Amino acid sequence: MNTYINPTEPVDIQVEDDRTGMSVETLKRAFADNLFYVQGKSESIATPNDYYMALAYTVRDRLLQRWLQTAKTYSDKNVKSVCYLSAEFLMGRHLGNNLLNLGIYDKIRQVVKESGLDLDELIEQEVDPGLGNGGLGRLAACFLDSLATLEIPAVGYGIRYEFGIFHQKIKDGWQVELPDKWLRLGNPWEIARPEAYVEVPFGGYTETYSKHKGHSKVSWISERTVKAVPYDTPVPGYNTNMVNRLRLWKAEASDEFDFDAFNAGNYDHAVSDKMSTETISKVLYPNDNTPQGRQLRLEQQYFFASASLQDIIRHHLRHNQSLDNLHERVAIQLNDTHPAVSIAELMRLLVDEHELYWDKAWDITQKTFAYTNHTLLPESLERWPIDLFGSLLPRHLEIIYEINHRFLQDVKTWYPGDDELVTRLSIIEEYPERAIRMANLACVGSHAVNGVAALHTELLQKTTLRDFAQLWPEKFYNKTNGVTPRRWILLSNPKLAELITEKIGDAWVTDLDKLQQIEQFVEDPQFRDRWQKIKQENKRELAAYIWQHNNIEVDPNSIFDVQVKRMHEYKRQLLSVLNVIAFYHRIKQNPNLDIVPRTFIFAGKAAPGYFMAKLVIKLINSVAEVVNKDPDVRGRLKVVFLANFSVSLGQRIYPAADLSEQISTAGKEASGTGNMKFAMNGAITIGTLDGANIEIREEARAENFFLFGLTASEVQEMKANGYNPMDYYNSNGELKTVIDYIAHGYFSHGDTELFKPIVDSLLYEDQYMLLADYQAYIDCQHKVSQAYQDQEYWTRMSIINAANMGKFSSDRTIREYCEQIWKVKPVKIELEDYVQGGAFLNAGK
Repeated sequence: MNTYINPTEPVDIQVEDDRTGMSVETLKRAFADNLFYVQGKSESIATPNDYYMALAYTVRDRLLQRWLQTAKTYSDKNVKSVCYLSAEFLMGRHLGNNLLNLGIYDKIRQVVKESGLDLDELIEQEVDPGLGNGGLGRLAACFLDSLATLEIPAVGYGIRYEFGIFHQKIKDGWQVELPDKWLRLGNPWEIARPEAYVEVPFGGYTETYSKHKGHSKVSWISERTVKAVPYDTPVPGYNTNMVNRLRLWKAEASDEFDFDAFNAGNYDHAVSDKMSTETISKVLYPNDNTPQGRQLRLEQQYFFASASLQDIIRHHLRHNQSLDNLHERVAIQLNDTHPAVSIAELMRLLVDEHELYWDKAWDITQKTFAYTNHTLLPESLERWPIDLFGSLLPRHLEIIYEINHRFLQDVKTWYPGDDELVTRLSIIEEYPERAIRMANLACVGSHAVNGVAALHTELLQKTTLRDFAQLWPEKFYNKTNGVTPRRWILLSNPKLAELITEKIGDAWVTDLDKLQQIEQFVEDPQFRDRWQKIKQENKRELAAYIWQHNNIEVDPNSIFDVQVKRMHEYKRQLLSVLNVIAFYHRIKQNPNLDIVPRTFIFAGKAAPGYFMAKLVIKLINSVAEVVNKDPDVRGRLKVVFLANFSVSLGQRIYPAADLSEQISTAGKEASGTGNMKFAMNGAITIGTLDGANIEIREEARAENFFLFGLTASEVQEMKANGYNPMDYYNSNGELKTVIDYIAHGYFSHGDTELFKPIVDSLLYEDQYMLLADYQAYIDCQHKVSQAYQDQEYWTRMSIINAANMGKFSSDRTIREYCEQIWKVKPVKIELEDYVQGGAFLNAGK
């Protein structure tokens, strides 16, 4: 049958732009075009990476339309924006997340399938950018996702590390660090902006001279300057038109090539400036066990702080006549103390470069900055030696001295005669060496200071930052961390997301409180059965991954007991190992013992210079070698260490976990975010009353949480009364046996020296109270085994945990920041329809 079209009647024919169109046919055409015209390949010679790159460019084109319209809207409306300064942005793979947020995941799967390819395989081609070391960087990434989803104008500022956090391999049980060459095959998501570079000075000296009306001016004559070149990455919101920007800075030499040196035959010297300068953005967190490493860290921090502030001021002055209202147009959040030097740098720019009076500049600075603290550990609060700081940043040292002088004069006025308080509050530490306390600078120079969990904020106010909290109680806020449900449920656990959406609709994706509605199905046997089957399928997929990468066969019906996080003594991976050895010992005592099978899964990276953390990794793998091969065990216990933990590996692990190990010493973990990801995906937590565990337990209810261990106050009290770990070793037979296994070389082929530092640490110091919490932990693990035997009961607990995690969406956290600290409001982005006649340039208009 032929369809007749009357040529005299108008026909509404929709024409799509190949760069922005969303139909399957348009996307297929764009995919093919990008392979041919951007990658320069035909199907006959294209590699899997070529196909990934072509698909990425296809998706990026759709983002660019929204990105440019977002920028235009911000400019036209002169909106207030959030500038999030962070040394880390652990974004994860972009392709899957961008498809999800654009709403074209299923269409692209069809496009790729009809093109003879597999979307999952193309997603696996993307290198996971390792621009972070753990929770700090992943939090920053979740915040950027929520900012765009909530339609909040924002820019993320950081460093474009050429080599991210190292690639971890395990060799003979030891962690081996290899370069993370995440850029080796190109990065289709970023756009270089070389014309927008700024110059960052270092070293030299200052000169003071008089200006009109007796006012003095300081000039910084730097020893060298570094070019900071921005690379921009689009960050789309979910189901919105907003696309915000992540701007990362690359260090380049101002003079990359010395022709005179080259012509004289000194070829190395001809490029030496380029090589030394580019070191600044070469690697994330250089080992700071050497003076050179410490200097490089400070250079990195100032480099991205200065570049970002210069960029912020430049953008502000395009749309505003002066800097007097900077704080009304910009809210700058310091993600920990790494960017805290920004406070001194903004003062330098305002006073020295833009000639504002000190008091005016200080008022603007304080109203512009807010500071997030992420640690209670005194050793983790950054301090920079005066000599190092002054040699690199002489003008900033002067500014900090002046800030400190004025601040302490006020303190002496408010609290006359309290010299000890003055000493504690001072930005300058006098002993054991003169140093700048960056946390103190951040507190003095910000209008808001926040912790990242209720307990953390409480302890900040009572201990770490007590004096500042008493001085300025109105400055202190709690902002419990959150994670984005888009990546950590919808993308990571699509089967579970589909089941939830089928039952309650899809509004939960942007309003996670609605997830609570699934608790009404907890007594529905069919729902529990489907929930349980999804968990089992996720466990089978992880088991396949473990077999492929570790050559270890694990039982998907066993308890997947998981601890994946940055390796640190306070996180107590070692306590989990003691539990593994206790299980193993019981089996050796009685090979026919009836136990619930367990698979212990560890993952995490240790800082290259952190000996004890690396030794714990070796111990985990040594225990695994013995336990996994012992015929007495008969597969009832398996121990696995998954190498190179990353965002994408986390996306495999969290949906498959049964038990979430959150066992840090109470009072040491600021918040944790892995605990939230596990619980959202139906894992049940075994944990202490630390960080966000407390709030997770409150939300999920006590009966759905395995609690053990000392509280933060009990830890302090026990230490104050003279804690002696040997008392626990001598009085607990099983604990003594477990430690003796390690001490006597059972897991080190008879070598009693290998793990001696661990044994000595436990018996003679035990800073993190493992032995004090050991028996409570073991008893709680027994409850876990009992609960898991009743699968219906366990599944109910799993559903209730997931259903009550609404509080831990980063959307909630960002709303609180916007309302209480940043005072920033959403902005709607309207896209213009594509019109063929409007697809031409008119630059002279």
